Amino acid sequence: MRYALYTTPAPTDPFAEAAARWLGRDAFTGALFEPPAVEGLDPAIAAGLRADPVRYGFHGTMKAPFRLAEGRSEDELVAALDTFGRENAPVTVPELVVRRLGAFFAFVPNERVGALDALADRSVIAFEAFRAPLAEADIARRRSAGLTLAEEENLVRWGYPYVFDAFRYHMTLTGRVPRDAAETVERALAAWFADQIGRPFRIDRLALFVEPEAGGPFRVRHQALLEG
Repeated sequence: MRYALYTTPAPTDPFAEAAARWLGRDAFTGALFEPPAVEGLDPAIAAGLRADPVRYGFHGTMKAPFRLAEGRSEDELVAALDTFGRENAPVTVPELVVRRLGAFFAFVPNERVGALDALADRSVIAFEAFRAPLAEADIARRRSAGLTLAEEENLVRWGYPYVFDAFRYHMTLTGRVPRDAAETVERALAAWFADQIGRPFRIDRLALFVEPEAGGPFRVRHQALLEG
């Protein structure tokens, strides 16, 4: 079993509903949907583009998936998350936009938000005591993507390469998109999320996502409101 700490819109927020229907699954309820067709894209290809992000659910990573350290319990993790929520304030992203990051598309802040980066930093540190060391297979998998020296150091120390200076907040919408399909997918995303693109996004909670079985879908187990 693995756990992760993610930001997410409230389950009743239209943003959460739009994202769940785009991906094809609601991480709060487990409900499945038929994702919208992407005009000009083969349905099988479109389904493949969503296969990876639908498993994780719509989210922004604060503490990447980890197994519990020996001697730690889920109840302790939930209690620590509630304490963290009481001690940390909400963060508002002034403008959220859709961009292509390498080979995939995601919602990202139009400009860096210092308070959000700081929240991510504190999340990485505060819950490190709950993280079991990475298995060698997990380390090898991460290294196979090609890491900078700093990312390698992060992987060894924190279990994830993209933390602190390497952190870039994003909420993934697709898997790898072939170059010749990028414009088609971008148009579809712009149309589907027209009510969210270019708007502020208030991050007012951290959610504990759980992967009960390796390779299975993540579900929301607990939410802690940011009230500091």
